[in-house]
Amino acid sequence: MKMLKLKLYTAVVYVALFFVTTVSYAAVIKTVPAESKRIPSVRYLSAQIEAVRQATVASQVRGRIVEIPVDIDDYVKKGDVLVRFRDRKQRAAVKSAKAQFEEAQSDYTRIKEIYAKRLVARSALDKAEARLKSARALLEQANESLENTVVHAPYSGIVVKRHVEVGELANIGQKLMTGLSLEILRASVQLPQSIIYKVRKYEKAWVYLGENRDIPVEASSMSISPYADPLSHSFTARLHLPPGDHKVYPGMYTRVGLTIGEKFALLIPLQAVAYRGGVTAVYIKNKKGMITFRQIRLGHRHADSEIEVLAGLSEGENIILDPIKAVTLMQQQNAQGNNE
Repeated sequence: MKMLKLKLYTAVVYVALFFVTTVSYAAVIKTVPAESKRIPSVRYLSAQIEAVRQATVASQVRGRIVEIPVDIDDYVKKGDVLVRFRDRKQRAAVKSAKAQFEEAQSDYTRIKEIYAKRLVARSALDKAEARLKSARALLEQANESLENTVVHAPYSGIVVKRHVEVGELANIGQKLMTGLSLEILRASVQLPQSIIYKVRKYEKAWVYLGENRDIPVEASSMSISPYADPLSHSFTARLHLPPGDHKVYPGMYTRVGLTIGEKFALLIPLQAVAYRGGVTAVYIKNKKGMITFRQIRLGHRHADSEIEVLAGLSEGENIILDPIKAVTLMQQQNAQGNNE
């Protein structure tokens, strides 16, 4: 009899402690109410990433190509050597021009000293000064021709096409390399004429990036073509991305969202969403403190930390922010229910 009373007392104490722990845990778990907020009404369209900077460098000298240190798909930094020409002729021209400049400079200095003593006419000094200026101009021109035998990258980027080979004789103006920059990118999208006026009115858009194209990045600026394509009747819009490494490359497919108005939407924090066996859901704490698992249907992500709920949730319901803690709490509740 004593043993039976002891077991009964132990069970009562265990249930009481379990209930106190559960209630205490439920009291401290963080929740937020689902709120209906005014947000932009957005039209989503497919787009393509493209480089803002894309250029083809051409030869500024006529000569034989002796070195091409880069190839297609290579990444180059601003100032890196792209093509090197044979430069013996240019070096000889620099040497000759330098000698002429030094001679002209020496003559000018000598005649200037004599002119100061009033031993020569002003015209002699003027001629010496003119020869010096001419020699200086020839030297600068020769140095520029020598510098042009080495072609440098105008900006950091990727080589996408090579137009010449080592050993070729290139002429002035001949294409050498084509490259594009990864530093400044934009998304190009075709806008149907039905929304063109609304897009121009709000001028606000997002480009969705990331591995799953689910991270909205607000476009730093937007430019819209002033005329429509005569076949598709659509307008080309270019959404410029802010500076930074967005892990996207020219030619990649993406999607963009363009503001065309305003609407009310039910929003919840992204961190509260749980994914269980292919089911999208949230954990809800009701007025009695009970935790339930509720399947929902999500819309588009809004801003950086919220997402729209299309179905399965009502405004004002308390959403648990930590799904992992919610699972533990539900297990305790279920265990308590089974014991009762």
